[in-house]
Amino acid sequence: MAQADVEYESDGSGSKAKDRFLKPLVADYEELLGRFQQTESVRFEEFTAVWRNMGFSSVFYGSLAGNEMREFCHLTLTMAFNYFLPPYSFQIRVGGLYLLYGLYHTQLASPKEKIRIALKDWEQIQKFYQDSVNSQHYDAVYIIRKLIAENAVLYTAMPQMLTFRVKKKSQHHKVCEEFRDRPERVKDLISTDMLLEVANIQGHYERLKASVLERSSIAVTKQDLLARLHSCVLEFLHWQDRHENRGDADHLVYAEEKAQQVESSNRAQLLASIKTKSYGCLAEASKSRRHRQVQMDTSISGTGYIKEAPKYHKSRAPSLRARTYKKLCGEGQCTSCLMRTQCFVGCNRAAPPVTLQGG
Repeated sequence: MAQADVEYESDGSGSKAKDRFLKPLVADYEELLGRFQQTESVRFEEFTAVWRNMGFSSVFYGSLAGNEMREFCHLTLTMAFNYFLPPYSFQIRVGGLYLLYGLYHTQLASPKEKIRIALKDWEQIQKFYQDSVNSQHYDAVYIIRKLIAENAVLYTAMPQMLTFRVKKKSQHHKVCEEFRDRPERVKDLISTDMLLEVANIQGHYERLKASVLERSSIAVTKQDLLARLHSCVLEFLHWQDRHENRGDADHLVYAEEKAQQVESSNRAQLLASIKTKSYGCLAEASKSRRHRQVQMDTSISGTGYIKEAPKYHKSRAPSLRARTYKKLCGEGQCTSCLMRTQCFVGCNRAAPPVTLQGG
């Protein structure tokens, strides 16, 4: 688990308060630290100006009962402590320290809720304190010493209290990417201690080389190695700053171009959908009229040229009466007409007189 990805475990009593206040509290913290980041300073005076401008002391005002107020104060300190740890930048960590100091002294819980510092986070805090001393940021050094002197820190083994046989709900702290520290691997590699060690090794090498009776013109190391290393590191840092600023400008230009492309693409899709609805959506004919269904011909100039399907007339089979008439009465008189006055198949021919022979 990352150092900034602290899990908040809530049982039945404090889950309601945490679920209700967690997201608004994180939004207020990021707004406060974002304004402090725009000042480009780590002075406590700048932070207090932003604090008073936002009226951040009123975060504890409300109609909360005693137990709920203590739970809320514990939540505010736990959430603010995350911004005091890596991977946030040094300025944001200083702002997180000032935020802890302000929240501790303005909370309404009695006795005051203390700031929990786990064993795994103490090493990072000591390193931060030493960096502040070396950089002469005495505001942050004073705040750390004052919190320890006022017994506002509770040294614990775990970030959260452990409970036995209690149903817990985990909530992860999402690291704000705008506050994340920029990696400086080269600067960490070429440190002051490393340069001093390289200088001592090179001096020892030159002394051993001078003590040899046989002088040699072979030079394994450069005479100006330290100066060249220092200049290379400074050049890389300046290039990184320029590249970062240029990257922000390129990102803005790319965002604008992408927005224009999306707008033109949406317009083209709208026109295509209108054209498709106009020429391509043909109503399906009923079953009795499907032989007259309209078809679309797209072979003429790529446009939706519409032509009507050819008409097919279905020929009906002749009836039994017509077939019998054609068969019996088609070529002269039928034998049945000889015995009747009119043909039974409907030929409407008068029967010839019958001549009886032999009587």
